[in-house]
Amino acid sequence: MEQDEHGCITFVGRNDDVITSSGYRIGPFDVESALIEHPSVTEAAVIGVPDKERTEIVKAVVVLAEGKESNEELAAELKDYVKQRLSAHAYPRLIEFVKELPKTPSGKIQRFLLRQASDGAT
Repeated sequence: MEQDEHGCITFVGRNDDVITSSGYRIGPFDVESALIEHPSVTEAAVIGVPDKERTEIVKAVVVLAEGKESNEELAAELKDYVKQRLSAHAYPRLIEFVKELPKTPSGKIQRFLLRQASDGAT
């Protein structure tokens, strides 16, 4: 359970990386794998961000390949790319482009930092 600043309590069913969107369970690794197959993407991390209608939506945080520029057209292309490879409900509805992903010294992506940065961003 979580309690917000207004005293409202929300039951949190899972406290892991699995994203629940409109009743579907989405594994972030599947979406990340699809994204990094795209030639413009070097790295990707996927998280769920709160959404009033869907419980959560899929957000991708993407590091582009050298020489690639972030723009709305590329974001739309990446969304379509994932839709073609996975179920339609699994594509990232939000895409953020970053220079690098937060990682542990051993190189593991720290998704909890991405979730903290996205709190209230939708």
